[in-house]
Amino acid sequence: MSASQTPPATAAPGEDVPTLLVKIFGKDRPGITAGLFDTLAAYAVDVVDIEQVVTRGRITLCALVTTPSPGQGTTGSSEGDLRATVHSWAESLNLQAEIISGRGDNRPRGVGRSHVTVLGHPLTAESTAAIASAITATGGNIDRIFRLAKYPVTAVEFAVSGAETEALRTVLAPEAALLGVDVAVVAAGLQRRAQRLVVMDVDSTLIQDEVIELFAAHAGCEAEVAEVTAAAMRGELDFEQSLHARVALLRGLDASVVDLVRKEVRLTPGARTLVRTLKRLGYQVGVVSGGFTQVTDALQEELGLDFASANTLEIVDGKLTGRVTGEIVDRAGKARLLRRFAHEAGVPLAQTVAIGDGANDLDMLNMAGLGVAFNAKPVVREAAHTAVNVPFLDTVLYLLGITREEVEAAATHVE
Repeated sequence: MSASQTPPATAAPGEDVPTLLVKIFGKDRPGITAGLFDTLAAYAVDVVDIEQVVTRGRITLCALVTTPSPGQGTTGSSEGDLRATVHSWAESLNLQAEIISGRGDNRPRGVGRSHVTVLGHPLTAESTAAIASAITATGGNIDRIFRLAKYPVTAVEFAVSGAETEALRTVLAPEAALLGVDVAVVAAGLQRRAQRLVVMDVDSTLIQDEVIELFAAHAGCEAEVAEVTAAAMRGELDFEQSLHARVALLRGLDASVVDLVRKEVRLTPGARTLVRTLKRLGYQVGVVSGGFTQVTDALQEELGLDFASANTLEIVDGKLTGRVTGEIVDRAGKARLLRRFAHEAGVPLAQTVAIGDGANDLDMLNMAGLGVAFNAKPVVREAAHTAVNVPFLDTVLYLLGITREEVEAAATHVE
């Protein structure tokens, strides 16, 4: 190719070259995006950036393009001709157009990028303003806002740059508690969409019940067991000691009660949706429980869980002995199991998500890449990375950047 045939060099998007911001507003319909770029193509401009949002049937389409060079394109025309042509095209579709001259690309985003997910039931303008102000106070800039879901909660995600993830968490956690909304802050990056392992507590998390209290109801000692359970979950009692004390009250109970308890267990609203969606998106899912394998084994089979571990009630001659067998799954045990499951799944700990409600979940929540306190005791909410305080377990999906549309697609997926 001769020098006269060599095409002109194209400036890199970040260079200080003349650019035009073309903004289109109006009622959405098929073909608007294609029509705009067909119009711009005649001027041989380069696309630097595009952003499009449709809200309640109204489109806002922004295209940042290089300013046309004289003699280029099929028209060989000037910037003025481009402006006139775009306005004419927009008017023909009853759209509005605005074209702003400038130089270069969008300003560089600041160091430190995070996703801030806000869950509200409802999400008010007041709480949204307060969260946005708190982000600004950390030095962060909101680059983009995207709605993840409108049911059963309103979930929106802020893409934030210019502030470190931990700094955002520190500022936003108390603000969220005051506002009565749930906020999760996770670092941006490819790892957010990488394969993950999600590990949950069972009692009062995956299910609505405390399994030992279901057994206790059949043994006639429900009140005594419930009192000890509550103290243990608040962190006032050593879990292993409280477990042995509670299980001892079940001594002599007929083993046939196991089947009755399994039938009484109630999944938390959204639990089945959470597990189904995660599995169909390629995640691995497990449970760790201070409860009993007599129940968790059935849940593992019913929900198709990849991992499950819990304590085991000892049964001799068809009766509960009032003892448990094997290694105790307590606070430290749950953390060990999270590490073991992650190793077996081939997932680094940074890519794990742990969900729980009690003090015996704290080590697991703190070890995971993201620890979620689900309708938890105050001591747990304060220590976890984030908290969910609505009674729908599938809202955890939004903290992972999974949209309601993806959830619905997973529900209709045919194997």
